[in-house]
Amino acid sequence: MSRAASPTPSEGPGDGHVLRADLIAAQFKSELLSLVASQPTFQRRPPRLVGVLSTAGEPSRKYAEFTRKMCEEFGVEYLLKEVGGAGGDESLNGEGAEEAIIEANEDEAVDGIMVYYPIFGGGQDQYLQQVVSPLKDVEGLNFKFHYNLYHKWPTAAASTADDTPPPGHVKSILPCTPLAVVKCLEYAGVYNKLLRYGDRAYGKTVTIINRSEVVGRPLAALLSNDGARVFSVDIDSVQEYTKRPKEQSMRKFHPRHVVHPVEMELKDCLAISDVVISAVPVKSYKVKTEWLKDGCLCVNVASEKNFESDVRTRAALYIPAVGKVTITMLLRNLLRLREYNELVAAPLASTTSS
Repeated sequence: MSRAASPTPSEGPGDGHVLRADLIAAQFKSELLSLVASQPTFQRRPPRLVGVLSTAGEPSRKYAEFTRKMCEEFGVEYLLKEVGGAGGDESLNGEGAEEAIIEANEDEAVDGIMVYYPIFGGGQDQYLQQVVSPLKDVEGLNFKFHYNLYHKWPTAAASTADDTPPPGHVKSILPCTPLAVVKCLEYAGVYNKLLRYGDRAYGKTVTIINRSEVVGRPLAALLSNDGARVFSVDIDSVQEYTKRPKEQSMRKFHPRHVVHPVEMELKDCLAISDVVISAVPVKSYKVKTEWLKDGCLCVNVASEKNFESDVRTRAALYIPAVGKVTITMLLRNLLRLREYNELVAAPLASTTSS
């Protein structure tokens, strides 16, 4: 791995290093500030993000406040719509959320929408994710964006011309949390920039714990499409995401990832994994340090700490949170959507004026 954080005072001589999200997010801050400053339309009307808070949950409230602070740093207008349980009554959780989303969809002055989940959980939350217009979906949760990701359509993660979309098209938006994790791994040196685009994670084995549609599954697809061998571990199964052919005699790799079940336990996956990413939203869940491969990189994506306190006795690098990078990627998506919508509107405006 090409970069390492400086040891913190609490680290022992044999402990791995802690890599903070602040350092990773900082490299994108100047890029976004420059983009906001260089776009005349952004100067005439700053990008506007609407947050929808409809539960009494304290984590969602804190996340909304964190979003507001980040928006202020980047010159983005942030409007928080508080409905339902946001007033403190849990019995009202979710009430008015759909209406608030629809209102923001229809407001031409709104460029992006962020909804603070979980609200109902399960299928109801997935439904609300699809209510958000894809033209304003800064979280990248619309099924169209997921389809593009799973089928390896050129995405907004690309940093080179090797992933250029066809004429008349733009790069697809990506789910902001999986994208944030990829950026963390790039910063930590997991990606080999000497390899061609699309294979830069080749040779790396990754375990992702929790196969949710918000983080786990799209992240597994992203990393495997970049060449990694990925084990996706959920409550009832382990799946392998890879571009490698299943038959060893076949030399040609698949153009995009394929998925198949494997007869392995979590312990087996961790023993051979260079990178371990956990996103289990349960306080009691912990990845056993003794199962980790020596020298691995561990990334905690959940709001709860999924790794044991001695994780750095095995992990060479430990990233305890990715929230700041996630919000940075969300704002990056916001600016891209604003640009995309202006591209669409431009021909319509010229037609109207002619």
